[in-house]
Amino acid sequence: MPEVQSESDLNAAEQDKRSRLQVEKPYVYEKIMRYPEKVQRGESIAIIQFQYDYRCNFRCEHCCTTQLQRNKRKRHFTILDARELSRQADEMGLAQVVITGGEPLVFPDLDELIAALDPEKFYLVADTNGWLLDEKRARHLKSVGLDKIQLSLDSLDPREHDAFRRAPGSHERVLRALDASLAAELNTIIATVVTRQRVRSEEFLEFLEFAKSKGVGVFVTYAKPVGAWEGHFESLVTREDMDYMRELEKKYNVFTHLTPGYGLDLGCIAVKRMISITKYGDVMPCPYIHVSLGNFFEEPLKEIVERGLRIKYFGEYVDTCLIAEDRGFIDKYVVDRIYGKPTPVPVDEVFTAEDYRES
Repeated sequence: MPEVQSESDLNAAEQDKRSRLQVEKPYVYEKIMRYPEKVQRGESIAIIQFQYDYRCNFRCEHCCTTQLQRNKRKRHFTILDARELSRQADEMGLAQVVITGGEPLVFPDLDELIAALDPEKFYLVADTNGWLLDEKRARHLKSVGLDKIQLSLDSLDPREHDAFRRAPGSHERVLRALDASLAAELNTIIATVVTRQRVRSEEFLEFLEFAKSKGVGVFVTYAKPVGAWEGHFESLVTREDMDYMRELEKKYNVFTHLTPGYGLDLGCIAVKRMISITKYGDVMPCPYIHVSLGNFFEEPLKEIVERGLRIKYFGEYVDTCLIAEDRGFIDKYVVDRIYGKPTPVPVDEVFTAEDYRES
């Protein structure tokens, strides 16, 4: 069972976040305050990672959507579809959408997308590489209803970052974007990829000190053997590395998907606290487990999510990141049943009766 913290157990940052949300977005706040009871009922409180469009101005070394982009279909998300997604997600009591792709700042209809998702009903986040984010753009995004920017930065060394992102000059641009986002008073965090080789390095500690000096949190994405990094098992972290990261959380504002949020410790958050929806409507357990639990254009989101929760890995408490560290899960389900197939792979080709929870 997940651990639920009382209000008094929340740290100062969490309490401050709740207080600001209550003032700025009372409807969203009320939905989030109902999260503990939803979790107790076995319902999902998923953040929707929305891969609205795959167009991008970068070709990053580790991109997890490279294969998903190849699975082109005639039916893909439109603004009207995004509005329907917002309606269904709101009815489910969900409260947060992360706009991603792709690179959202190259989407020609980003303003319309934000409006369709409805800033009054959702806390809206955009992932970005920062290339196109200056102060004018940041202030505009805040004015149309975006709440938060998640900036990709992968090294303090410009050469390393630019090489990883395969975009010369991107390091300079993302630092400009960081200052622009803060000046526009957008909630701002840095997202960074951490491999086994990086996690215990001096460079990573210096990176955390830099973020601390800027007053921003760091969201760590552990390396995953999918997309452009398919088969890159040498980059995967260990449980001991994850324990080390938890120790760093005591000193720095650094966190992972396993870090408790909103007073809830859910362990692996696939389906329970995160779903990923592709441009073509497939609903996946998370951005890195390339399994289609169902398609939004074919059945209600609620039914698809409930199907995901019936799979024991996603409906029960799991104390690790399945796709970043659990080699048993990776070998059995990812290597043997996903690799070599068009992704996302239909759920019944990956999980069998033995993988479902007892009803």
